Amino acid sequence: MDAEPVRLSTLAHGGGCGCKLDPAVLRRLLADQPAAGPFERLIVGNETSDDAAVWALDDGTCVIATTDFFTPMVDDPRDFGRIAATNAISDVYAMGGKPIMALAILGMPVGRISAETVAEILKGGASLCAEAGIPIAGGHSIDTPEPIYGLAVIGTCRRENVRRNADARPGDALILTKPIGVGIYSAAIKKQALPEGGYADFISTTTRLNRVGTELATDPAVHAITDVTGFGLLGHGLELARGAGVALTLEADAVPLLPAAAALAQAGFVTGASHRNWSAFGEAVDLPCDFPDWRRHLLTDPQTSGGLLVACAADRAEAILSRIRGAGFADAAIVGRVGEAGAARIGVI
Repeated sequence: MDAEPVRLSTLAHGGGCGCKLDPAVLRRLLADQPAAGPFERLIVGNETSDDAAVWALDDGTCVIATTDFFTPMVDDPRDFGRIAATNAISDVYAMGGKPIMALAILGMPVGRISAETVAEILKGGASLCAEAGIPIAGGHSIDTPEPIYGLAVIGTCRRENVRRNADARPGDALILTKPIGVGIYSAAIKKQALPEGGYADFISTTTRLNRVGTELATDPAVHAITDVTGFGLLGHGLELARGAGVALTLEADAVPLLPAAAALAQAGFVTGASHRNWSAFGEAVDLPCDFPDWRRHLLTDPQTSGGLLVACAADRAEAILSRIRGAGFADAAIVGRVGEAGAARIGVI
């Protein structure tokens, strides 16, 4: 499997969570699929587009299962592995659970990538799993046209601590734990146009484990959690709104951004996934009449290993925000609120 060194990002048509299927296409594909069946112990399935499946083992303990993989958005193989692992584990944290083990998912273009490069990808993933306190206990590999890496992750949770994306309540505050702009940064990485310090900022956010979700789920004032990934802040916000049957208001100026995200967006570093996201769900979003396209692209920007979007009681929002920041998420911010029950829409102000 000998091969000349090659930039990983040039081997993929998309990268990170930006290579997800168009959300409108995905909804059509799933619309006519048979229901999971009358399984009483399946307490979270695919009916609300949640982050992971949850199965009740008994009255007290649940198993959380998820899988996530994608093509490279960076050229450093170890960083690719680290980002992919962080992203996959996040789904367990978003359900309020604690990960216990993972299985590797590996697809590599044999003959185009060296064995040493593949080994570094695997080491990167293993290092993040070690940081999360879990083993990679096995996996599966195939020969693919593009490099693919990710994990299937298993976690556990007390039943009362499961946090779905569908349980936001009218009047809740919305907290976002990480800054957005990862997709915009990845577009700049592909063109080798990131400003000085940009790559370090990018790696810092995409390899930060969302383990705060496990702690937040023990607080009864936290009603719903989801993580923001390939469909952007607006897309995953809409999933939360649709699941709960509510409208959301998003304060654009309050949304935290990676340091160069606004400048890069204005310079045209926008992913194809951002355009697809807006085409898929833009009709359910109300923007100010003078809202520029580059700002809209920030809100539809596909995040890889993005932050958690948390719906919590408004009177506890500041205390919960302080706890999140104290857990290492200095950019976390209150970004909006949940409106009354009704049509699932997002109003941006």
